[in-house]
Amino acid sequence: MLINQAIEKLAQMKLEGFLDGLREQMGSPAFGDMPFEDRLGLLVDREFTLRENRRLTRRLQETRLKTRADVEDVDFRAKRGLDKRVYLELAGCSWISRHHNLIITGPTGVGKSYLACALGRKACREGYRTIYYRFSDFIRELTISVVDGSYPKLAAKLAKRDLLIIDDWLRDPVSADQARQIIDILDDRFRNKSTLLTSQAPVPSWHERFKDPTLADAILDRLVHDAHRLELKGDSMRKNTSPLTENGH
Repeated sequence: MLINQAIEKLAQMKLEGFLDGLREQMGSPAFGDMPFEDRLGLLVDREFTLRENRRLTRRLQETRLKTRADVEDVDFRAKRGLDKRVYLELAGCSWISRHHNLIITGPTGVGKSYLACALGRKACREGYRTIYYRFSDFIRELTISVVDGSYPKLAAKLAKRDLLIIDDWLRDPVSADQARQIIDILDDRFRNKSTLLTSQAPVPSWHERFKDPTLADAILDRLVHDAHRLELKGDSMRKNTSPLTENGH
């Protein structure tokens, strides 16, 4: 039968969404009175949705986010100086399309990582390729790549990511060699891609975390001037949500 040949060809072309939709229509009389154009539109939508979901899954897998976080689950009631309007505007991801940066600072436990991961996940949902690092892992991977000769490949990979998230930025002092590698990465991204940093250290203190002040100037010049900022405050949310704290211990 002609339909069997069509099904085989759809399978060979790996149009799985289209094929599943066709089988569903063939097995249900509810589609019998529907115009051909409408039935075809449903099949195309089925294939399109399947492919979009697969692309989203790949983007989320390569992002390597620290935690599963969603913008919809952010707690705006916590007293930490987070402006709901500003954060939701950032969640629209227009700052990424404009190649701006974002800096989130505040004391430990105030939710910086969660907020960053929520924005990273939202960026993936909006179609942006994203990658997440803890600062210590970022420095380690840069250092290893220089030693084993894979640095050009790593630099090329990072240059292609629409959003680079570095969590706990400047947790440790930065040597001159490390600073030079960071500058190379940032040069490729400057006003071309976006970078999101979270840090316990306030921005004015960043300069002193670098061993070489000249390199510090170069790095901060590429990061700070085009950056939106969220400056959080307050007690640790881990403390406030601990059952021991709630019981008065």
